[in-house]
Amino acid sequence: MIWKNRGFQFTILLALAFIWGSSFILMKIGLKSFSPEQAGALRIVLASLVLLPVSIGQLKNLKLKDLKSLLIAGFIGSFFPAFLFMKAETQIDSSLAGMLNSLTPVFTLVVGLLFHKTGFRWLQAAGLMLGLTGATGLILADDGFHLGTVNSYAFFIVLATCFYAISINQIKAKLAHLTGIQVTSLSFLFIGPVALIYLLTTNFAPVVANPGWPLHLLALATLGIVGTAMAMLLMNSLIRHSSAVAASSVTYIIPVFAILWGVFDGEKVTLLHLACMGLILSGVYLISRKT
Repeated sequence: MIWKNRGFQFTILLALAFIWGSSFILMKIGLKSFSPEQAGALRIVLASLVLLPVSIGQLKNLKLKDLKSLLIAGFIGSFFPAFLFMKAETQIDSSLAGMLNSLTPVFTLVVGLLFHKTGFRWLQAAGLMLGLTGATGLILADDGFHLGTVNSYAFFIVLATCFYAISINQIKAKLAHLTGIQVTSLSFLFIGPVALIYLLTTNFAPVVANPGWPLHLLALATLGIVGTAMAMLLMNSLIRHSSAVAASSVTYIIPVFAILWGVFDGEKVTLLHLACMGLILSGVYLISRKT
């Protein structure tokens, strides 16, 4: 099967890295008109609508024993992170958000060790410490390293990466018998209506008062359709045919695209930011090593 081919897996990883690396700047654009709650809900609603024809077709494959895991994949893996990232980007740069997203493989290992009896090596422990050290540096970094400049909004992204890790391990452990299309479409079938109901309770008057809102909506539509629906289809298929940690290592490359977009948009990326990101990626490398 083509999904078993290492070269094809790497190509998918690269595509995902570009899509998700570009997602952070799309969030930033969308937030120019929409509140973080509206932007997060729109992202889920649009992705769910695109997936709806597939979701309906996959209902025949929905089994009661898979319901809990599908709800975890939907709400923990997509719904809540969408809101957490939007909230975080109201106070932090998109490039920093992309760098902190690199923590996903670190927490994937932790969740696997604690709840899924994943094998453990001391090299992974070293990688875990490196990753957490780098993340701490990024959270504390603000034109230098000062303990008094903690940006609490960065913790929203840390929490989101924890949620990603829970979802990745759950899919690998409990839903390996389903295809990526089935996992994604069925999980979004549950979270789409919840996001829509919430979206309809929000106030759109401030949105339409901004003359640039159509462009900002287009950014969120691209984020929902390409950065969520299509990307999750690819990611869940990849998880099924590789290890959970290996699949989550797409975060090696995501920060590169996130930083490039951030610099292009005039965000400040310091050597300290890059050094801390290097620590995280070094940790991810040690965690992902086979020996």
